[in-house]
Amino acid sequence: MGRSYFHLHLVSDSTGETLITVARAVVAQYEGVAAIEHVYPLVRSTTQLERVIHEIETAPGIVLYTLVEQELASRLEEVCRATGSPHLSVLEPVHALLSSYLGTHSTARPGAQHMLNAEYFKRIDAMNFTLLHDDGHLPHDLDDADVILVGVSRTSKTPTSIYLANRGLKTANIPLVPGVPPPAVLETAKTALIVGLVATPERIVQIRQNRLLSLNADDDTSYVDREAVAEELAASRRLFARNGWPVIDVTRRSIEETAAAIIDLHRDRRQRLSTS
Repeated sequence: MGRSYFHLHLVSDSTGETLITVARAVVAQYEGVAAIEHVYPLVRSTTQLERVIHEIETAPGIVLYTLVEQELASRLEEVCRATGSPHLSVLEPVHALLSSYLGTHSTARPGAQHMLNAEYFKRIDAMNFTLLHDDGHLPHDLDDADVILVGVSRTSKTPTSIYLANRGLKTANIPLVPGVPPPAVLETAKTALIVGLVATPERIVQIRQNRLLSLNADDDTSYVDREAVAEELAASRRLFARNGWPVIDVTRRSIEETAAAIIDLHRDRRQRLSTS
């Protein structure tokens, strides 16, 4: 069965992240279909919109948009009707629901969610901390972290840490290396949530082999030996169990799913600490 394609125009007066996330989540539900994405961020003037309109007229397709300026939205809708392009204001149903429930109207502020507020600077601080504490660096202040990820090589510690940092959580990660004890401060940390990451030996071996291949390195090593990897994982599980750390199997989880589970654990931990 061949894959079919369609043009998907994503028009935003902000960064476009909301549209991209929503569109990809929905398109992923349709097998055999792929979107040719046209992303237009920061569309805030008539001149900018006219460039977008030219693209839509050249390649009609589905148009999703988040434009808070009604004049721009009306012009875009007019062109969509003329070109036969189905269109939807993605945020409008949510605005309508909130407005009805709250009994008030929203204020048109393009990109309001990206304002340089305290939450924004918290994310920047978290990102700086996370980058400095990647792969076991600066272990002496581990307990300043919100989250510490622990696991053998290739359990997605770094990308998960970066994702968590972008959500405002200061995250350190510690690799477990055969024959090398983890930093002592790890077992005495009181504040940070410590999470163990594991995967199946087969999955770890596959990722490590791909890593060695990309480096043109010799793969005749215990690093990719299944039995050795299985023992690494067993030792990591014993460490996690001994300390009572929650464990997440990342074998079939995306980075986003792993991070969501960790954020949930962190939220529960904060609630417990606040009531104890």
